[in-house]
Amino acid sequence: MNWSTIKYFLREARISLARNRLLSLATATTVSICIFILGMAILLFMNSGELIEKLESDVEIVAFLDEDLTLRERNQLEERLKKHPGVLSVSFVSRDKALASLEKKLGQGEYDLLATLEGNNPLPDSFRIKGENPRQVEQLAKELAGMQGISKLRYGQEVVRQLFAATRWVRIISVFIVVFLGVAAVFLVATTIRLTIFSRRKEIYIMKLVGATNRFIRAPFFLEGIALAGAGTVFALICLYLGYHYLLENIQPALAFLPLINDDRVLLNLFLGLGGAGIGLGIIGTFISVNRFLNV
Repeated sequence: MNWSTIKYFLREARISLARNRLLSLATATTVSICIFILGMAILLFMNSGELIEKLESDVEIVAFLDEDLTLRERNQLEERLKKHPGVLSVSFVSRDKALASLEKKLGQGEYDLLATLEGNNPLPDSFRIKGENPRQVEQLAKELAGMQGISKLRYGQEVVRQLFAATRWVRIISVFIVVFLGVAAVFLVATTIRLTIFSRRKEIYIMKLVGATNRFIRAPFFLEGIALAGAGTVFALICLYLGYHYLLENIQPALAFLPLINDDRVLLNLFLGLGGAGIGLGIIGTFISVNRFLNV
């Protein structure tokens, strides 16, 4: 393909865009809306994944120790726990520290819980154990329950099961939504571009009659599709960036318990991926639409 042919394609694409301003605007707007909604869905999916990982990482086993356990026996037990397969970390919580934590939760430090209990602390010493795989915490608890020196294990069995069931469905639904929006975006863009091509069906017919190849006819339309998709994608990414930046700067501080993604590299990769997806929508939509009018 020589330079004169490329210039011809570029000129035809520019003329067509200028001639069909309303349809071109409709196509670019459709791409922009699709990419914006798709971007929001992906950001929601990624941030929900961060929240799910945080919730799963907070799952831990509390091992209450026998009251007559000596310091040496406690240290030996701690070493055995740390060496046990599947254990990520072990931290000791003394009965005094546990009581202070309970006092802070119940009374916000406004009264002396130990005095209320007449100096008798009923809480035992304990180990807080985190597993390498939070989803295997139930199996890990069964393995640790038989260790000498541990009187009782607690890990919120029913709560953990419900949490993992809920997070599994959140992941499945999020993937479904992203895929559905991607397919819907291709359909909407293809339909909009088809309206543009339909208005030029006679021109395509004449070009076919004088011997133009399908490749020659497609080229200007692909350039139009790329230009419109690119313009719509850039606008969508600008709106998405400004909206998410506003969320991080103004709303995130008030919702500090929600972990939002703010890694520049992750966001850059996401925006580059959305940019490629926008161009891909233009190419796929144009290909689907123009082929219908080439069979003359």
